[in-house]
Amino acid sequence: MDGNLRRGVLPDGPDTAGTQPGAEPRPAGTPKAVGIVWALLGLNTLGSAGAKTIVTLPRSLIQMVTMGALAAAFALALMLNLRLRIRASAFLFLLTLLLVPSVISSANLEVGFGALFRCARLALFVGTLWLLSRWWDGGPTFVRHHIRMYFAVLGSVAAGLVISPGTALPEYYGGRLVGALWPLTPPQIGQYAAVIIGLTVLLVLGRRIDRAGAALVIVPSLVLLALTHTRTATLGLLVGLALAIGSLVLTSSAARRFFAWAVLCATVAAVVFSSALQAWFLRGQSKENFSSFTGRAKVWDALLAAPRTTAEYLFGTGLGDKSFGGLPIDNSWLAVYNEQGVTGVALVAAFVIVLGGVALLRPPSPSRACAIFLISYVAISSYTEAGLGDASPYLLHLALAASLLAAPAAATPLTKATPLTTPAVPRQRIPRWARNREVT
Repeated sequence: MDGNLRRGVLPDGPDTAGTQPGAEPRPAGTPKAVGIVWALLGLNTLGSAGAKTIVTLPRSLIQMVTMGALAAAFALALMLNLRLRIRASAFLFLLTLLLVPSVISSANLEVGFGALFRCARLALFVGTLWLLSRWWDGGPTFVRHHIRMYFAVLGSVAAGLVISPGTALPEYYGGRLVGALWPLTPPQIGQYAAVIIGLTVLLVLGRRIDRAGAALVIVPSLVLLALTHTRTATLGLLVGLALAIGSLVLTSSAARRFFAWAVLCATVAAVVFSSALQAWFLRGQSKENFSSFTGRAKVWDALLAAPRTTAEYLFGTGLGDKSFGGLPIDNSWLAVYNEQGVTGVALVAAFVIVLGGVALLRPPSPSRACAIFLISYVAISSYTEAGLGDASPYLLHLALAASLLAAPAAATPLTKATPLTTPAVPRQRIPRWARNREVT
């Protein structure tokens, strides 16, 4: 008889149903429909404005699809979690508090009713994450959902490139890759490619995926990333991977070998292909244009110099399209300052710092490495991309990091063991004189 059965413990391990006295109720496994909810959240964050597509899609139709995806995600998550079981999360708590300055500033209607609409969208987005937090256990399940979701998006980009190369590599974007089937910009495509490349590499190092399957994801994603000429995504990928792999170096021989080979290859590439890499990095821009972050610095200076009332300084002007004076802000911190004030900046900084602090305190593991990669990537991208104050892929990346840093709920041991089998009858002692007596 198995030792667990003798002790009255279920043979399948911990009490995943939460039936033991004092145990925290938790699901036995993650339903497959959770992956659909995650994909719908990703669809909602794809956006409705971008490049020209092969078949012109009305913006109203795209917005209907993206908002319908968010509503469907919330409804499906609610159906999967009817008892509203959630897990405590400092990240989600601070993200929920971000709704306060958003609603306060948007209630003035200075930027129109669209601000309140965006607040409702952010509330649905955060509410869906709360419902999904029930299945956050630090495992790689949501990482796989994340990779599959964005790999499907990259598949549509590759299909558009094959169908109409001229539309996918337009001159008005300097020949950079865009979405020809769905209006995706080069920074968006570069972001998706960089994130799934980094996560797949870390899964390989953690032996959570085989090398052949990883190559099918990494190689085409690298090609698409190169065609986008996105410097922020490339830098975020390299720095994020360096930090994530560095967290595994002391405990993983595979990470040490990969790190050594990566340094060697980078050194050789820097020497042999220095001119080509420099040309790719500059994208034909002048040094003045490059130093001003492709003109972004002018918008940043104008935003900071604009006069503000006390209410606007504290709570911002309301959720908008992340632009100032008709030009994109392209900086998460300044976009949050403009729309949610210094209160919003403080809350965003708080949940980024909390995630980073928790990641540093966790013991080395593949999940921790993936979380470090995502946090590092988002931190780097936040300087030239907006999205930390609203429903966006960057918040979805951080939510994935929060799920990876969540500790599995530990069940409380049984206070009184209940035997699952009939107790054995104790052996009777036979007197010595009876053992030696001959039976006739």
